[in-house]
Amino acid sequence: RAPRPARGAGGGARRKGRGLRRPATPQAMDRASGPDYLGGMETSSTHSDAPRQASAKFSIGQVVKHRFHPFRGVIYDVDPVFANTEEWWLAIPEEKRPRKDQPFYHLLAENETTYYHAYVSEQNLLPDETGEPVDHPEVAEYFDDLFDGHYRWDAINRH
Repeated sequence: RAPRPARGAGGGARRKGRGLRRPATPQAMDRASGPDYLGGMETSSTHSDAPRQASAKFSIGQVVKHRFHPFRGVIYDVDPVFANTEEWWLAIPEEKRPRKDQPFYHLLAENETTYYHAYVSEQNLLPDETGEPVDHPEVAEYFDDLFDGHYRWDAINRH
């Protein structure tokens, strides 16, 4: 499992070129950035009773985009099934709530105005085919070069 970046109390998202912004509430996350946006919320692993899926469609280092919301990012960790808090999951409107029995991906994400960490279900991701790098400031902490839509793990920082 890839190391997760250390974050201060409350987390927060970075505006491009503007420092930190206030942590988002679950309700604001849904309105502002979609139900899979993690914003400033801390994640905590929970054990799910959902059956484990055998394989993930996307891989660590792959550049992806959200199926419905205007953000993209690079995958830095994968949970085989939902592993966030029940509170986080229930904050998503029921009609948009993803299934728990699928991989969930941790992204270094960006949109037009900010950088953040996102936790997104496999059903809500698509490959990003632009070939453009992800500008998130933490990308260099995990990855080396971008090649054909995938970043290569940085061998020095790999555990």
